[in-house]
Amino acid sequence: MAGGGRLVGGQGLDCPGIGLGGGLEHLDGLGEVVDGGAEVVTHGRSDARRGDAQCCRGKTRRYASLCIRENPGCLFIATNRDPTGHMTSSQEWPGAGTMVAAVSCSVQKEPIVVGKPSSFLMDFLLKSFNLETSRMCMVGDRLDTDILFGQNTGCKTLLVLSGVTTLPELQDASNNIHPDLYTNNVYDLVGLLQQ
Repeated sequence: MAGGGRLVGGQGLDCPGIGLGGGLEHLDGLGEVVDGGAEVVTHGRSDARRGDAQCCRGKTRRYASLCIRENPGCLFIATNRDPTGHMTSSQEWPGAGTMVAAVSCSVQKEPIVVGKPSSFLMDFLLKSFNLETSRMCMVGDRLDTDILFGQNTGCKTLLVLSGVTTLPELQDASNNIHPDLYTNNVYDLVGLLQQ
Protein backbone atom coordinates (compact mmCIF):
# COMPACT_ATOMS: atom_id res chain seq x y z
CA MET A 1 0.00 0.00 0.00
CA ALA A 2 1.15 3.55 -0.60
CA GLY A 3 2.66 5.41 2.31
CA GLY A 4 3.62 2.30 4.24
CA GLY A 5 0.01 1.40 5.03
CA ARG A 6 -0.97 -2.15 5.69
CA LEU A 7 -3.69 -4.49 4.50
CA VAL A 8 -5.76 -5.89 7.33
CA GLY A 9 -7.61 -9.08 6.49
CA GLY A 10 -7.32 -11.34 3.53
CA GLN A 11 -7.97 -15.03 2.94
CA GLY A 12 -11.64 -14.29 3.60
CA LEU A 13 -10.78 -13.35 7.18
CA ASP A 14 -10.82 -16.95 8.29
CA CYS A 15 -10.53 -17.29 12.05
CA PRO A 16 -8.78 -17.39 14.43
CA GLY A 17 -8.79 -13.64 14.29
CA ILE A 18 -8.25 -11.79 11.09
CA GLY A 19 -4.98 -11.61 9.37
CA LEU A 20 -2.31 -9.06 8.73
CA GLY A 21 -0.48 -10.95 6.01
CA GLY A 22 -0.16 -14.35 7.68
CA GLY A 23 -2.65 -13.59 10.44
CA LEU A 24 -2.91 -12.16 13.90
CA GLU A 25 -3.44 -15.14 16.11
CA HIS A 26 -6.32 -14.29 18.43
CA LEU A 27 -5.76 -10.59 17.68
CA ASP A 28 -2.50 -10.23 19.59
CA GLY A 29 -0.92 -6.86 18.78
CA LEU A 30 -4.20 -5.16 17.93
CA GLY A 31 -3.01 -1.80 19.25
CA GLU A 32 0.03 -1.82 16.97
CA VAL A 33 -2.08 -2.43 13.86
CA VAL A 34 -4.63 0.23 14.74
CA ASP A 35 -1.97 2.77 15.73
CA GLY A 36 0.07 1.85 12.64
CA GLY A 37 -2.65 3.05 10.31
CA ALA A 38 -4.43 0.27 8.45
CA GLU A 39 -5.49 1.53 5.04
CA VAL A 40 -7.69 -1.39 3.98
CA VAL A 41 -9.94 -3.71 5.98
CA THR A 42 -11.29 -6.69 4.07
CA HIS A 43 -14.25 -8.62 5.33
CA GLY A 44 -15.33 -12.03 4.18
CA ARG A 45 -16.32 -15.28 5.75
CA SER A 46 -15.51 -17.28 8.85
CA ASP A 47 -15.35 -21.02 8.40
CA ALA A 48 -18.07 -22.45 10.63
CA ARG A 49 -17.15 -25.96 9.50
CA ARG A 50 -14.02 -25.74 11.61
CA GLY A 51 -16.13 -24.86 14.64
CA ASP A 52 -14.41 -21.49 15.13
CA ALA A 53 -17.05 -19.11 13.81
CA GLN A 54 -18.72 -18.38 17.11
CA CYS A 55 -15.51 -17.69 19.01
CA CYS A 56 -14.14 -15.35 16.37
CA ARG A 57 -17.04 -13.46 14.84
CA GLY A 58 -17.28 -11.04 17.75
CA LYS A 59 -13.53 -10.40 17.72
CA THR A 60 -13.50 -9.98 13.95
CA ARG A 61 -16.35 -7.45 13.99
CA ARG A 62 -14.79 -5.44 16.83
CA TYR A 63 -11.37 -5.49 15.21
CA ALA A 64 -12.62 -4.44 11.78
CA SER A 65 -14.77 -1.68 13.30
CA LEU A 66 -11.88 -0.37 15.34
CA CYS A 67 -9.50 -0.30 12.37
CA ILE A 68 -11.98 1.58 10.21
CA ARG A 69 -12.93 4.08 12.93
CA GLU A 70 -9.37 4.78 14.06
CA ASN A 71 -7.85 5.22 10.60
CA PRO A 72 -9.44 8.01 8.55
CA GLY A 73 -9.56 7.11 4.89
CA CYS A 74 -9.33 3.38 5.58
CA LEU A 75 -11.09 1.40 2.86
CA PHE A 76 -13.76 -1.09 3.93
CA ILE A 77 -13.90 -3.90 1.35
CA ALA A 78 -16.40 -6.76 1.50
CA THR A 79 -16.04 -9.95 -0.50
CA ASN A 80 -19.80 -10.43 -0.59
CA ARG A 81 -23.04 -9.67 1.23
CA ASP A 82 -24.51 -13.19 1.16
CA PRO A 83 -27.09 -13.39 3.96
CA THR A 84 -26.69 -17.15 4.33
CA GLY A 85 -24.34 -19.95 3.55
CA HIS A 86 -25.18 -23.62 3.29
CA MET A 87 -23.21 -26.27 5.12
CA THR A 88 -25.43 -29.01 3.69
CA SER A 89 -28.70 -28.99 1.78
CA SER A 90 -30.54 -28.90 5.12
CA GLN A 91 -28.25 -26.61 7.14
CA GLU A 92 -28.20 -22.87 6.60
CA TRP A 93 -25.71 -20.65 8.44
CA PRO A 94 -25.27 -16.87 8.65
CA GLY A 95 -23.26 -15.76 5.63
CA ALA A 96 -20.58 -13.11 5.22
CA GLY A 97 -23.28 -10.48 4.73
CA THR A 98 -24.27 -10.76 8.38
CA MET A 99 -20.74 -9.85 9.45
CA VAL A 100 -20.47 -7.08 6.85
CA ALA A 101 -23.81 -5.61 8.00
CA ALA A 102 -22.67 -5.59 11.63
CA VAL A 103 -19.42 -3.76 10.81
CA SER A 104 -21.19 -1.39 8.41
CA CYS A 105 -23.76 -0.45 11.04
CA SER A 106 -21.06 -0.02 13.69
CA VAL A 107 -18.90 2.32 11.62
CA GLN A 108 -21.74 4.00 9.68
CA LYS A 109 -19.94 3.29 6.40
CA GLU A 110 -20.87 1.12 3.42
CA PRO A 111 -18.21 -1.27 2.10
CA ILE A 112 -16.86 -1.52 -1.40
CA VAL A 113 -18.22 -4.93 -2.48
CA VAL A 114 -15.84 -6.70 -4.85
CA GLY A 115 -17.63 -10.06 -5.10
CA LYS A 116 -20.81 -11.07 -6.87
CA PRO A 117 -23.14 -9.40 -7.83
CA SER A 118 -20.81 -6.38 -8.06
CA SER A 119 -19.28 -5.89 -11.50
CA PHE A 120 -15.85 -5.08 -9.97
CA LEU A 121 -14.28 -8.43 -10.90
CA MET A 122 -15.84 -8.53 -14.37
CA ASP A 123 -14.62 -5.01 -15.12
CA PHE A 124 -11.11 -6.11 -14.19
CA LEU A 125 -11.28 -9.26 -16.35
CA LEU A 126 -12.68 -7.43 -19.36
CA LYS A 127 -9.99 -4.79 -19.16
CA SER A 128 -7.15 -7.24 -18.50
CA PHE A 129 -8.00 -9.90 -21.07
CA ASN A 130 -10.00 -8.02 -23.70
CA LEU A 131 -13.02 -10.30 -23.27
CA GLU A 132 -16.63 -9.78 -24.38
CA THR A 133 -19.46 -10.60 -21.98
CA SER A 134 -21.76 -11.36 -24.91
CA ARG A 135 -19.73 -14.58 -25.36
CA MET A 136 -19.89 -15.59 -21.69
CA CYS A 137 -22.34 -17.52 -19.57
CA MET A 138 -22.40 -17.13 -15.80
CA VAL A 139 -23.21 -20.47 -14.18
CA GLY A 140 -24.21 -20.45 -10.54
CA ASP A 141 -26.55 -21.78 -7.89
CA ARG A 142 -27.70 -18.54 -6.29
CA LEU A 143 -30.09 -16.03 -7.86
CA ASP A 144 -29.11 -12.97 -5.81
CA THR A 145 -25.38 -13.29 -6.43
CA ASP A 146 -24.44 -15.53 -9.36
CA ILE A 147 -27.36 -14.85 -11.69
CA LEU A 148 -27.62 -11.18 -10.77
CA PHE A 149 -23.87 -10.85 -11.41
CA GLY A 150 -24.31 -12.31 -14.89
CA GLN A 151 -27.21 -10.00 -15.62
CA ASN A 152 -25.38 -6.93 -14.26
CA THR A 153 -22.40 -7.62 -16.51
CA GLY A 154 -24.20 -8.57 -19.74
CA CYS A 155 -23.59 -12.33 -19.65
CA LYS A 156 -26.05 -15.10 -20.40
CA THR A 157 -27.01 -16.88 -17.19
CA LEU A 158 -27.52 -20.51 -16.20
CA LEU A 159 -28.94 -21.37 -12.78
CA VAL A 160 -28.02 -24.79 -11.38
CA LEU A 161 -30.65 -26.07 -8.95
CA SER A 162 -28.26 -28.39 -7.08
CA GLY A 163 -27.15 -25.65 -4.67
CA VAL A 164 -28.74 -22.73 -2.84
CA THR A 165 -31.72 -21.84 -5.04
CA THR A 166 -34.59 -24.31 -5.31
CA LEU A 167 -37.12 -24.67 -8.12
CA PRO A 168 -39.97 -23.35 -5.93
CA GLU A 169 -37.86 -20.24 -5.12
CA LEU A 170 -37.12 -19.71 -8.81
CA GLN A 171 -40.81 -20.05 -9.74
CA ASP A 172 -42.11 -17.97 -6.81
CA ALA A 173 -44.18 -14.99 -8.02
CA SER A 174 -42.18 -12.63 -5.78
CA ASN A 175 -38.87 -13.60 -7.44
CA ASN A 176 -37.70 -10.89 -9.85
CA ILE A 177 -34.35 -12.45 -10.86
CA HIS A 178 -34.74 -14.86 -13.77
CA PRO A 179 -31.87 -16.72 -15.44
CA ASP A 180 -31.74 -17.29 -19.17
CA LEU A 181 -31.62 -21.04 -18.52
CA TYR A 182 -31.77 -23.38 -15.56
CA THR A 183 -30.96 -27.03 -14.99
CA ASN A 184 -30.99 -29.53 -12.13
CA ASN A 185 -27.21 -29.95 -12.01
CA VAL A 186 -24.07 -29.20 -13.98
CA TYR A 187 -23.89 -32.79 -15.25
CA ASP A 188 -26.99 -32.08 -17.37
CA LEU A 189 -24.72 -29.95 -19.55
CA VAL A 190 -22.63 -32.99 -20.55
CA GLY A 191 -25.53 -34.46 -22.51
CA LEU A 192 -26.17 -31.14 -24.19
CA LEU A 193 -22.53 -30.82 -25.23
CA GLN A 194 -22.47 -34.38 -26.61
CA GLN A 195 -25.34 -33.67 -29.03
